Amino acid sequence: MGRVSGKVAFITGAARGQGRAHAVRLAEEGADIIAIDLCEDVPEMTYPGGTEEDLAKTGRLVEKTGRRVVTRKADVRSLDQLQSAVDAGVAELGRLDVVVANAGVLTAVGPFDRMSEAAFMDTIDINLTGVWRTVRVAMPHLRASGGAGSIILISSSAGLRASRQTSHYVASKTGVVGLMKAMALELGPEMIRVNSVHPTQVDTPMIHNEFMYRRARPDLENPGRDDLAAASLSRMAMPVPWVDPVEISHAVVFLASEESRYVTGLAMTVDAGISIA
Repeated sequence: MGRVSGKVAFITGAARGQGRAHAVRLAEEGADIIAIDLCEDVPEMTYPGGTEEDLAKTGRLVEKTGRRVVTRKADVRSLDQLQSAVDAGVAELGRLDVVVANAGVLTAVGPFDRMSEAAFMDTIDINLTGVWRTVRVAMPHLRASGGAGSIILISSSAGLRASRQTSHYVASKTGVVGLMKAMALELGPEMIRVNSVHPTQVDTPMIHNEFMYRRARPDLENPGRDDLAAASLSRMAMPVPWVDPVEISHAVVFLASEESRYVTGLAMTVDAGISIA
């Protein structure tokens, strides 16, 4: 315990799923948390977005660890909303040491030449440009804290390996890798580290919804969770269909801590071997 004691972490997409898990694990290890989320649906998403109640629950879970938390409703597509959120969080918590750019969506999938412009552009604007905006608004506070900061960009196995009918998602998550490497080069002289994390499928609403079940098993009338699991197993090097959000959070804690003080520019997989299968 206490691997990030005294640090403050800014986490996007924190209402549920991976973002909530990152917030709670970092808090368990001693960090105070600035947690933001859109708390709305995104057009052409195949599953409902998080809610303000979800974000409030994340706040309560952080507080149960004994750490402080600031929650704000904010959209990573808005530089002004992000700036207001991080400024308010730092004003209350005193500093900023860690950024976890986690917010991401998967809009309707399909052949790239039949995908709507809105589905493609919203995915890029949230998953890639939203990451840039998140880090941009955080930089003055990271520098002001005067220590060795850590920036963690949540990408995907799709950032390392392409898949059919997800060109928007693959483009956004691959772009995160390039952004990470460029930022790592620019910020290395300041001892601010930048790394990306690449999960396989994670047990969240992004994969557990009717649309994804039917996409995995179009031959079944009413496919469900078990049917997705059976289809997913064939893609993995290890015999698991997906991983729990906290498994990704363990990697986030490592990259946020001083244990990784000389790790930068790393694309770290937590993917049950899907990127090599």
